[in-house]
Amino acid sequence: MTTGTTDAAGAALHTGRDGDLALAPEEARRATNEHYELPPEVFRAFLDERVKYSSGLYRSPDATLEEAQTAKLHFVAERLGLRGGEALLDIGCGWGSLTLFMAEEYGCSVTGVTPSGPQAEYVRAQAARRGVADRVDIRVGSYTDLELDARFDAATMLGSIIHMPDRVAVLRKVHASLRRQGRLYLSESCFRSEEVYKEFAARPGTKHVTETIFGFADMVPFSHLVAATESAGFSLAGLDDLTAHYHRTIEEWERRAQANRDRIEAAAPGMADPLVEYLRVANAGWGYTSKHYALTATKTRLGPTAVG
Repeated sequence: MTTGTTDAAGAALHTGRDGDLALAPEEARRATNEHYELPPEVFRAFLDERVKYSSGLYRSPDATLEEAQTAKLHFVAERLGLRGGEALLDIGCGWGSLTLFMAEEYGCSVTGVTPSGPQAEYVRAQAARRGVADRVDIRVGSYTDLELDARFDAATMLGSIIHMPDRVAVLRKVHASLRRQGRLYLSESCFRSEEVYKEFAARPGTKHVTETIFGFADMVPFSHLVAATESAGFSLAGLDDLTAHYHRTIEEWERRAQANRDRIEAAAPGMADPLVEYLRVANAGWGYTSKHYALTATKTRLGPTAVG
């Protein structure tokens, strides 16, 4: 194993099962792709029409999954202070829900990063179909290894840093790529505390999600991500608890996966059962062992200088 970044006191600041890098970035990318390079038809069978693979935001009790996912995308734009036309970096862009939305609805120039070739092809095709190909640039590979010359006004990481072995290095790279006063939105599922992390990280149910389904995912307490964000030079601007929203989102995903088992099996034989088990395991722990938080941070030493 490779020893990771430490602070002055010698504590590990990046990821690390047992304080070390669990995998080299390229190994983590290959392992993770086993999940994300499944055919898009698998994900279309249980996600919303945008194929958004992260928590929605339910603004009313009777909101649909589609409405919740649209509300969540506007929420991210609000947290980033987008007014239109910004340069945005979407790290872990998935099937392009946020990338395409910000290009269409906010006129942003978006650079999306994905480790998956099939995802990149899908997003490029969707951008062309929607008439925003000139505002969407998709890069394939591990963000850690990619060279991006552009400077950005904002960056997003929705559920992607969990797949990256050295989070401090990643966040320092994001910090360097942002313009002054640039903003970061980062959301992630996490263990609810250090004590719970130590007790549950190695249990079979956890490993089914982090290693069987995702190939590589190092879920940690959110305090680890806050420390990494601070170490990267960001000023923290806000924290949102979205746990209840993700619980409801996954309830709907499971309902749709059960209803569309035949579609999932046709696209990826043998995938329906482990997918449903993953959704059930993920949803069982909310509030007990796991939480879902989002933080907003700014590239500034003084923090926000004006309310607006």
